[in-house]
Amino acid sequence: MRFHRPELPQAIVSQTLRVVATTCILAASALGASHKAPPVKPANQYVAFDTHPNEHVTIAIDPCNDPDKCNFFRLPYIQHGFVPVRVIITNDGDTALTLTDVRIQFISAANDKIPAADLEEINRRLFNLKKSMNRPLPLPIPITIHHAPVDKKITQDDNDFGFQSTTVNPHSTLGGYLFYDVRGLDDPPLKGAQIYVKMIHLLDGKHELFPFTIPFDKWLAANPVAKAADRKN
Repeated sequence: MRFHRPELPQAIVSQTLRVVATTCILAASALGASHKAPPVKPANQYVAFDTHPNEHVTIAIDPCNDPDKCNFFRLPYIQHGFVPVRVIITNDGDTALTLTDVRIQFISAANDKIPAADLEEINRRLFNLKKSMNRPLPLPIPITIHHAPVDKKITQDDNDFGFQSTTVNPHSTLGGYLFYDVRGLDDPPLKGAQIYVKMIHLLDGKHELFPFTIPFDKWLAANPVAKAADRKN
């Protein structure tokens, strides 16, 4: 049985559509506003940084180990064993820098060297392992491995909060979040750890900057609440 509803006058329909459209726009604007990280400041304005005066470059770190302090992320990376670390690079020189070959490593207190996780690694931790739990073992037949597509929210977070360029222009600052898998490290993972940055070059390729070392202990000392969260996680 079909139900037939009476047609509404065109004026009412138009007004309803305008209200719905306006509501959708406001909802989208509110959602976008909730997904904003703090603006990037010059690197020397953060508590944990390393500066090379002769090279006119400063690099800072601003980690987040408390989900409430970085709730602009769309997914719970911290609860899945990742520490988001914002790396901020300020170039006060007259020549652009290139990050094409850069290596930004997390060095634990026990000297574990951990590269930043790529999007596929993050996706496997957050989704694939969960989906594979409690499944029966497959039959021993030949299989072809297909990599699962990266979840849209991960790529959106990378687009919004990751590095937007591999070039740091003269007299400018560039920053982005990297994610480090600290699940297997001794607790607390940030204590005694550091970020080690190497292989930054001038854009003309004629000079490689000396490595930078930024200890997390500086940040922990200035953030006692974060220090407690580091022990908890």
